[in-house]
This record gives sequence, C-alpha cells and structure tokens, in this order.
Amino acid sequence: MAVAAATIASAGAFKNPKLKAISDVDTDKNGRFKYILIKVHDPEKDREFKHIIRGYSRHEYHCDIYDDICPKIEKNNLDCECVGGGRIQIENSKKHIHIFGYSKGYGQADHSITAAILSRKYPEHKVKWSNDGY
Repeated sequence: MAVAAATIASAGAFKNPKLKAISDVDTDKNGRFKYILIKVHDPEKDREFKHIIRGYSRHEYHCDIYDDICPKIEKNNLDCECVGGGRIQIENSKKHIHIFGYSKGYGQADHSITAAILSRKYPEHKVKWSNDGY
C-alpha cells in the first residue's frame, strides 16, 4: 500500500533549507541493525516536518541512536521526536531490504513510512516490511 507524501513530510519541508539539509536516510549499508524513525520539525515554521531514518549496528539500543543523532539535529535549530523503531535487514547482494520489529523503548515505527523513504533511497532494491518479530 502506498504512503501519502504528506505522511512522509509536509509540503513546506521540500522548500525549507534547514530540513533539506538533513539527510532522509543514514544507516549502515548492509546487514541487520536497529533503526529509529524520527520526525524532524522546524519550530520557526508552523507544521513543517519530515521523517528521517537512522540505524546502525554499532548501537546496542534504539535510545543510543537517538542520543547520538538528536543533538546533531538540534544544533541546526530543529526539533526531533522519535516516533518508533524496529529493525532493518539490508542484503545488497540480493537487492532486498526487510523492515520489521519494534523498539521496547519507543514502540513500533510506522514501517510503511520507513519503507517509502527507503524505496526512494534504494530504487533498485525490493523493500518489504512486516510488523512481526522483534
């Protein structure tokens, strides 16, 4: 099922230089790792936001990712809010990406939003998601 663009980001986000400067995706390039879905807001622009994905195998917990990333976003005068987490499995050799699971601390991310964002980043990959697993 397709995700509406307005769910991924507000209309104004595509014109906002501060939001445009934040990469939509920053994850490990291959393997299985925890990820979080973050909603980034510009407090100076009413209702302007975009969702971004961050995930790395070097972090043991979802909150470690947030604690690492959030200060970097906030130093650009933006606010961030973790809206959930899960896991991503990227198999570049097979051109597959699987999104699944949840975060015990942040709850389950809306994997359909994550899949839509990753599909734009990796158009040659088959991206699938499920709410199963941990």
